[in-house]
Amino acid sequence: MGGADGSNGAADAGFGVYVHWPFCLSKCPYCDFNSHVRHTGIDEERYVRAFAAEIATTAQRAPGRTVTTIFMGGGTPSLMKPETVGAILDTIGKHWSVAPDVEVTLEANPTSVEATRFAGYRTAGVNRVSLGVQALDDASLKELGRLHTAQEALDAVKIARRAFERYSFDLIYARPRQTTAEWRAELSRAIDEAAEHLSLYQLTIEQDTPFAALHAAGKLIIPDDDNARALYDLTQEITDARGLPAYEISNHARPGAECRHNLVYWRYHEYAGVGPGAHGRLVIDGKRHAIATERRPESWLMRVEAGGHGVIEDETLLTSEQADEFLLMGLRLAEGIDPKRFTALSGHALDAARIAALGAEGFVEATPDGHLRVTRAGFPILDAVVADLAA
Repeated sequence: MGGADGSNGAADAGFGVYVHWPFCLSKCPYCDFNSHVRHTGIDEERYVRAFAAEIATTAQRAPGRTVTTIFMGGGTPSLMKPETVGAILDTIGKHWSVAPDVEVTLEANPTSVEATRFAGYRTAGVNRVSLGVQALDDASLKELGRLHTAQEALDAVKIARRAFERYSFDLIYARPRQTTAEWRAELSRAIDEAAEHLSLYQLTIEQDTPFAALHAAGKLIIPDDDNARALYDLTQEITDARGLPAYEISNHARPGAECRHNLVYWRYHEYAGVGPGAHGRLVIDGKRHAIATERRPESWLMRVEAGGHGVIEDETLLTSEQADEFLLMGLRLAEGIDPKRFTALSGHALDAARIAALGAEGFVEATPDGHLRVTRAGFPILDAVVADLAA
């Protein structure tokens, strides 16, 4: 059962560590992540020292945890030397206990240069890789600003398959001019290559990106709502039929092969965030904190070197805020949420009349174990369903 601290007390609660490596070779025109291009070399040893300092400071604030998942995201973490990855993992192990079956994921871009490093990452302790494939069509890859070809992506998947028991890759759909027939063929080919996990994201136009400017000028036409919905429905149909059902709105896996790190977020457990622009949720002295670090890499470095961490936001969440976050994260999952945990967090039960109304519309349902979940029909309007329940 949940407590007011936002933990759920379950043996499988998990504690995650997210490590943000902020650098990329180029900035993709659709991307609004905290990623930066540097044309001069990156002083990796200096960053390793800074990561070590921030990990040590974070562990002092949240001691005694057992790390069950580590995720190296970015940016492009596969631009790091394997020695850098190993040093960061060693530091995490020095300051916290690490579970024997810890899941250690590294995001990678499928260029041939980075693929050659996979064996080194495996030796360093990485046991799962997530590849930013994004498309299996060269024209689309060029339009998305990717630096690899479809063949290079497939070659990298083969190398990942040899180096790691667990791997995943991302695809973006609802791309400009994409038809359902093209997506059916592309997704089917992707599933042939995917061992256990796929992340399938609908292209969205994010503010202040080059794609946003092109879209506003009428130079980038993406599928309208009806066509995007048809592509979404086709995605569910194909992945279901091939044994990779959605366990979260954009993530598909064979049962048991879910990304355990992301489940830490969606099940609203604790996680530390280290590196430029990282976010964390830590329970400190019984209160749940929302923590964020400085986004700009050089500013983050200077802050860490001066004070041992780059934290610029540290907010104690109200019980109402925790309950809202729990809803927002948990209802993304096919398993849904335990309403009792919502009550424990917020101090009041979900509105039965709202649940009944949404249920009558076919957007939510109760599971045999008493969870509340969003239905397949409700997922395309998830934000509206969550807002209705949270109101």
